[in-house]
Amino acid sequence: MLNVLEFKAAMVRKGFNQKKLSQELGISEKTFCNRLKKKQFGTDEIEKLIPLLEITDPMRIFFGNLVTCKDTKLESEET
Repeated sequence: MLNVLEFKAAMVRKGFNQKKLSQELGISEKTFCNRLKKKQFGTDEIEKLIPLLEITDPMRIFFGNLVTCKDTKLESEET
């Protein structure tokens, strides 16, 4: 699930607006807006967006609420 605020911040930092970024992706502006609304881009689009927006941590922006981190060190100390 897309973190829209982080994504839009990356767009602003790199000087992109929705129209310009949709052109870079080769999709219509309407399709781009729908992707933002649904909070979901395809993997091919994500692969293009990462270098365009110079995203260093794509998991946080594109998959933030789908990925969890489990501290296995604590579990091994308890046993």
